[in-house]
Amino acid sequence: MWTGQKRGIHVTQAELLCKDGCGFYGNPAWQGFCSKCWRKRTRISDTSKEDPGLQDDAGSELHSSKPEEKKIAEKSRRSSIKRLFWGSSSPPRQDSPEAQEASLKAFQSLEPGNFTGFLKLLHKPNSQRLHSGCMSFLNTIEAYHNLAVQKQSDLVQDFYQNIAGHFSGLPEFQVSQMMEHVEKLIMTRLHKWVFCHDSCDDEQKDLTLQRRIKSLNWVTPEMLRVPFPQGGVDTTDPYLPAITAIIEMDAKRAPQDKLACLSKCSQRIFQALASENKQPANADDFLSALIYVVLRGNPPRLHSNINYIVRFGLPHSLMAGESGYYFTNLSCTVAFIEKLDGPALNLTPDEFNSYMQGRRAPSEPTEHAGKRRAQENREQLEKLQTRQEKVEQGVRALQEQLNLWVRSVQEQIDKVMSESVLVLKDDAEAQPGETVC
Repeated sequence: MWTGQKRGIHVTQAELLCKDGCGFYGNPAWQGFCSKCWRKRTRISDTSKEDPGLQDDAGSELHSSKPEEKKIAEKSRRSSIKRLFWGSSSPPRQDSPEAQEASLKAFQSLEPGNFTGFLKLLHKPNSQRLHSGCMSFLNTIEAYHNLAVQKQSDLVQDFYQNIAGHFSGLPEFQVSQMMEHVEKLIMTRLHKWVFCHDSCDDEQKDLTLQRRIKSLNWVTPEMLRVPFPQGGVDTTDPYLPAITAIIEMDAKRAPQDKLACLSKCSQRIFQALASENKQPANADDFLSALIYVVLRGNPPRLHSNINYIVRFGLPHSLMAGESGYYFTNLSCTVAFIEKLDGPALNLTPDEFNSYMQGRRAPSEPTEHAGKRRAQENREQLEKLQTRQEKVEQGVRALQEQLNLWVRSVQEQIDKVMSESVLVLKDDAEAQPGETVC
């Protein structure tokens, strides 16, 4: 069907990587850079790197060309971060080496994904320093929740970087697991304060994106070149599980849980592609299918969810691995939908405008039209048959009730008649006696 068409959706692995060539995944939200390189380019040391609520000119000092002034500004920033995390310019008293070793062994024995076990270990005496740091940070951010969301993002990322040192004695993969627990602990509580913050325009962009997706409800899988079953309209959509998974993302609070929904969605897409295509799915197939899933599902607050993950998610979750790849593709999907035009769908500008203005609808093959009408007729007959069965059941029930009522009335009549006969008989027997008297 699409042999003569040129694929309008195309992406290579190189296009997904960071523009700085660091080897990690870039993201349209960071203008093609990874989160680490993007923060290096844009980070400023203003009130986001000082105590919340205080004003200073540290940002100008950090951008100064003099190395001495940069060192002074960086030292001041670190001191401010320590006060934010620990409540003073220096952290609490260090635990003894024995206590630190015991704490690390306890965390090391923790099963992957056991968040409940992590919380239990966090309340142990050996983890008092870690627990105090987390609670102090949470209380401070909640107290200053009116800070600009980008400043809150910088503070959270600084917290991740500093708190990771507590697990430095563990293997790298276990450090990542422990930091995922920390992220879930922190962001589950901060979600209500920082998600779709008043200081940003996320809500307005959500509405704009939602309206844009609704205006593209005419886009078909064929236009996107998404492998799709050709069995007619009565065939179940193989991408429905993926649509359900991405819609669930908005209900989660921790960035990693939202990424888990995206990973589930992506895995369901690959399963659907495998069932419809004998050849292994490539990057273009996956991106096209993900675009179809987003257009079909129109996930709630998608823009806000993406920005929330960008701002408060762990960097390693977005820079590499499956979650990083899936998230980068989701960001590319949103960027594609926002700029979608006719050539991307193999349509002329006039055809594209006709669809957008509702003056044209996607053509339906004759075979599919016949199947659709046949299916509609079958459904109508099934509905009529169901209604007829219900009517017949009602008639039978009413007949049974009527029969019961007739029998009941007859029994009452018989009873009254029998009682009347006895009374008359008694009266008749009593009459001669009275005459004799």
